[in-house]
Amino acid sequence: MTDLRIRPATAADLDTVLVFWKVAAEGTSISDDRDGVERLVTRDPEALILAERGGELVGTVIAGFDGWRCHLYRLAVHPDRRRQGVGSALLAAAEERFVRLGGRRGDAMVLVRNETGQHAWRAAGYTPEEHWRRWVKHLTP
Repeated sequence: MTDLRIRPATAADLDTVLVFWKVAAEGTSISDDRDGVERLVTRDPEALILAERGGELVGTVIAGFDGWRCHLYRLAVHPDRRRQGVGSALLAAAEERFVRLGGRRGDAMVLVRNETGQHAWRAAGYTPEEHWRRWVKHLTP
């Protein structure tokens, strides 16, 4: 795994990331467009973390910290690269970032139907908190 490169995304990576998510990510988000991802990288240049092997994008995670909570989104590994330590390396980088910023606990949103994702999060030491329920309101049409 020494050939795995972990780095923050840049504006030049955004189109590649969006295409990658269509192959590797489970579900879609209202922010899965060029404007949404560009806003993220502009506001927090270290939040979108990429994993590359041989110059090819093989994984992503968004490690967002708002000064209060550490949120993990879009942990995605290319289907052909799963179970090779890519997700673990991305989570380690995200967790190191959170600790450096003063974060105390990371949380992840995982789709109920995403059994593969749930297995990966459990293997990384995360546990579901069933007493919480996500509440949403779309702010744009």
